[in-house]
Order: sequence, then C-alpha cells, then structure tokens
Amino acid sequence: MFKKFSPSTDIAGHTPVKTSVQRSIRAAVLSQWKIESETLEAIWPKKEGLVLVKCREHVSIYTVHGEPIFLQHFDGPFFPTLRLLHKYPYILPMVKVDRGAIRFLLAGAHMMCPGLTSAGGYLPPAEAALPAGTPVAIHAEGKEHAVGVGITKLGTEEMKKVNKGVAVETTTYLGDDLWVLKAL
Repeated sequence: MFKKFSPSTDIAGHTPVKTSVQRSIRAAVLSQWKIESETLEAIWPKKEGLVLVKCREHVSIYTVHGEPIFLQHFDGPFFPTLRLLHKYPYILPMVKVDRGAIRFLLAGAHMMCPGLTSAGGYLPPAEAALPAGTPVAIHAEGKEHAVGVGITKLGTEEMKKVNKGVAVETTTYLGDDLWVLKAL
C-alpha cells in the first residue's frame, strides 16, 4: 500500500476530524485492538485533535500533531502504524514468518501460508485462532520487533490446513514510504 508513496502527489488533503466522529473512531479502535483506554489516552489524548489525511486508493491516515498513528483502507479495520506498534507491541495479535520470507516482506510482498506454517514461522494455537480479516502484527524469525502490519486473508486454522496461497495481505512494512515519514 505504501511501497511508492509520496506526500506531494499521493495526499489529497488534511481535514480536522469532528469531535463526534473522533468518539466513534476511539470506540472502534478500542474494540478492534487489544488496548486499554488508558493506553489509547497516552497515544491519542482526548483533548488533542485528530487530523484525517486523505490519500490515493481510499487510504486514510489519522495523525496527532502531524505524527501518523493509525490508518484505514476504505471502511475497513484500523491499522496502527509500525512506529506505534513498536511502542505498544501487544495491541495486535502476532504471526511470525520464517527467515526465508523476510526479504520478500521487506520488498512489499504479501505473506504466503508456507512462510507462516514452516519451522521458523508461528501461528496462534487452535484455542486462540484468528478469523479471516483480522489485523495482525507480522514478526520475523530472530527479530525482536514487528516488521510489518497486515490483514489475514484466511483464518489461522485454514492456513495450517491449506498451506498455500496468500495468508496475510501486507499493509505496511519496515522500510516502506510510510515508515520513512515521521510527520505528515
């Protein structure tokens, strides 16, 4: 999504978000992420205004003081930026890819089932299975922090059974143009 992203050409405009809309966004983020309201308050204080940055391909980036904190594609789920995920690594469920998939992830590719089901990969156990359409933090074998954020295209149990095709569609990853931008 942000492989070739340039603020000068890809941003349509900046718009302050109304207080009533901010309340609904806050409620949606609290329901989608594993986050407490105190933590969200530290990330995005209630007194601070949220600014919507509209981008090409129906991508919305929400900023506080110019710093991107989360994004949304169409009316889909909210994704934290990778910088925010590094500060609060527990807010999204985790999947892990093996060493062989790292170079493809850092090139912007979607994650395939074999990279998650192999010996170096990790998927949640059956009792904590994730359904399709869940935002996840993508970790890499041997790395401490998340290297990407994506959305599951299959449920985790289905990934284990099928073991081929796209498992996680990558939204943003380490080194893409959104990662490079510290402020918008």
